[in-house]
Amino acid sequence: MPRVLLIEDDPSVREGVELGLRRRGHVVRTAATGEAGLAALREFRPDLLLLDLMLPGMNGVQVCRRVREDSQLPIIMLTARGDDFDVVIGLEAGADDYIVKPARTEVIEARIRAVLRRMETPGSGRPAVEFHGDLAVDRAGLTIAKSGERLALAPSEMRLLLHLTTAPEQVFSRQQLLEHVWEHSYHGDSRLVDACVRRLRNKIEDNPSSPRYIQTLRGFGYRFGPL
Repeated sequence: MPRVLLIEDDPSVREGVELGLRRRGHVVRTAATGEAGLAALREFRPDLLLLDLMLPGMNGVQVCRRVREDSQLPIIMLTARGDDFDVVIGLEAGADDYIVKPARTEVIEARIRAVLRRMETPGSGRPAVEFHGDLAVDRAGLTIAKSGERLALAPSEMRLLLHLTTAPEQVFSRQQLLEHVWEHSYHGDSRLVDACVRRLRNKIEDNPSSPRYIQTLRGFGYRFGPL
């Protein structure tokens, strides 16, 4: 079972989520502050971080940015307000998904499994390594390199790029990407997609404001290429 680090200020939420995940076999460590969570991160070495957005002292966005400085650990944010502007800031800081509190344990566990689920390996007939301009996409090894230099991509960024490159020039709506990349089968939040695209462009594009690889078709969605 995954090792989950939960950084949550509210003791009732912290205890409830911890108990629910433990009952389902997860190994869980908790912390009440960002500072304590970062210290536990180094010792516990979790598979995933559940991160409360509103923390005393160092807030969740600051923790997320600190983690992303040297780690691509999957991060799911917990927030009490789904329309909060800070959600967008948190996603752009590097979070892979977010959950609005209160949430049932089965919902949290489903999101954890979706974030951690291994990406599909290449289908029959597809080369293990594909070249798109300066990008080398290794589907078997789950690595992306630009001009020979390996890029550090968060899980959601990796899944998004792999999905877009399966069909260059095909336009995907935000809802389609939510369903295939984030596995949100309901009418989900397009901010997840837009924030992930911005982060990905900053890593793979020479000029993110004039993207070569991930292009926007206003009113329709996104496509990869043409190069």
